[in-house]
Amino acid sequence: MKILLDENLPHELRRLIAGHDVYTCRYMGWDGVQNGALLARASAAGFDALVTTDRGIEYEQNPGALAVGVLILHAKSNGIRHLRPLIPALLAALATSPARVVVRVG
Repeated sequence: MKILLDENLPHELRRLIAGHDVYTCRYMGWDGVQNGALLARASAAGFDALVTTDRGIEYEQNPGALAVGVLILHAKSNGIRHLRPLIPALLAALATSPARVVVRVG
């Protein structure tokens, strides 16, 4: 699965998502791109999912209109020590989540 990490997530999270092709917004040159445009770009670039901590994205956008799923990590902060415990649930969600849905993890 091809996954995009939102710019609000630490780069080191990338290597914890084993078994997937994981890219960051920075790597793609998409820093500062707003949610709607980011989802459109991710969809056009063949991404299957966007992983973020932005809880407002599900209310601001219509992921059902795109071919990309949105997984929202719910943690105390976006620090790696708070995100690391969510990795098993994130991997399980990635394995079972269809495109065009919003999944809350954590």
